[in-house]
Amino acid sequence: MAINAPEGTKDLLPNEALFWTQFQAKAGEVFGRYGYAPIATPIVEQTDLFVRGIGEATDVVSKEMFTALSGENLKRLLEGGKVKSKSRLSLRPEGTAGVVRAVVQHDLVPQGSAPAKLWYAGPMFRAERPQKGRQRQFHQVGVECLGAEAPTIDAEAIIMLMRFFAEVGIPADAMTLLINSMGCESCRPAYRDAVKAYMDQHADELCETCLTRAQVNPLRAFDCKNADCAAVMEGAPRITDHLCPDCKEHYAQVKALLDAAGVNYTEDSKLVRGLDYYTRTVFEVQVDNGLGSQNAIGGGGRYDKLAEEVGGRNTPGLGFALGYERCVLALEAAGVEMPQAGGCDLFVAFVEQAGQAPAFNVVQQVRDAGFSAEMDHQGRSVKSQFKLANKLGARYVITLGPDELAAGKATLRNMQTHEEVEVPLDQVPENL
Repeated sequence: MAINAPEGTKDLLPNEALFWTQFQAKAGEVFGRYGYAPIATPIVEQTDLFVRGIGEATDVVSKEMFTALSGENLKRLLEGGKVKSKSRLSLRPEGTAGVVRAVVQHDLVPQGSAPAKLWYAGPMFRAERPQKGRQRQFHQVGVECLGAEAPTIDAEAIIMLMRFFAEVGIPADAMTLLINSMGCESCRPAYRDAVKAYMDQHADELCETCLTRAQVNPLRAFDCKNADCAAVMEGAPRITDHLCPDCKEHYAQVKALLDAAGVNYTEDSKLVRGLDYYTRTVFEVQVDNGLGSQNAIGGGGRYDKLAEEVGGRNTPGLGFALGYERCVLALEAAGVEMPQAGGCDLFVAFVEQAGQAPAFNVVQQVRDAGFSAEMDHQGRSVKSQFKLANKLGARYVITLGPDELAAGKATLRNMQTHEEVEVPLDQVPENL
């Protein structure tokens, strides 16, 4: 029986793997203009990091995390024992908590220093029902800025995200930027109580999950996909009516900066994002075509208390993440062509076995000069070698027969224009 990739995962075959590489390179290029440096954190982290950072009541932690157990710990659990806290590991469901943990652990934001601006890329894991735009292993690119609470950081990140989407080719008119403020520890508790009171009044109209959310974190109900719940929550109190003066001013400045930069946005008072660590500014970018119900391609917000939640000192933060697979779907819907892997600058064909070693030498010279080159390694006929050259997308072909080897020269053929020029065998790289 054949063994296939696990459900909810997929192989990145050469063309898509090439685009994933280019996607990351473009992220480094765009984010680098704003002062962001790369960081790479482990794929597995202590489970407590996500419980404390993301929130135990979130679907991500309560339903979707993959727990990683060593054989020894699995045996201990099966025998009724306990696993030490430090040995309880989970595959990362998102990137922010790990980056913030790294910033705290390595003291990347000493008191009085400039903020740490970091970007990352890699696979994330969630135990969800696979569907279009939602996989169990998926890839994200994200940024985190720790150590600055000014609204200019919020606006800068949103502008940077939109610039990145534009530069990878997603049309501006295909995207909608939603923004909101979720308040802070001064004003959000009262708002949370108001939402809970509203949900209690409508308890008979809500699903069981939302009834649980009402007791743990009522704001999660705004994310419910149940149509009846969504209709009920349409009438719930709005956070923008409950913001404290500081949060109102912060939100107003973010919007003013976006207006000045010519960035179009839509205010959505129901936008709360899916994780518990967000405060104040939150934002999300959605597309109209290609993704179905999973139409968000990226988003994020401010998380001024997360560093403290994972054991650090008070360090304001803000970040976003964007889904690679969802961006690919959005690009395909917009008719953008994906890059094709393969192709080479030169294919060297040979007529007889005696030409194999000279062909091999020419190929190595061309590669050492910085060009890509290929040759046949399976004893194909000359006709089959030309078919292989076409399949590989070779720009030029040289054929080595007895006459060419005797003269020390060969004909360099342009496969697009069919133009030919005779070149010395020891000067092929220079002629390329």
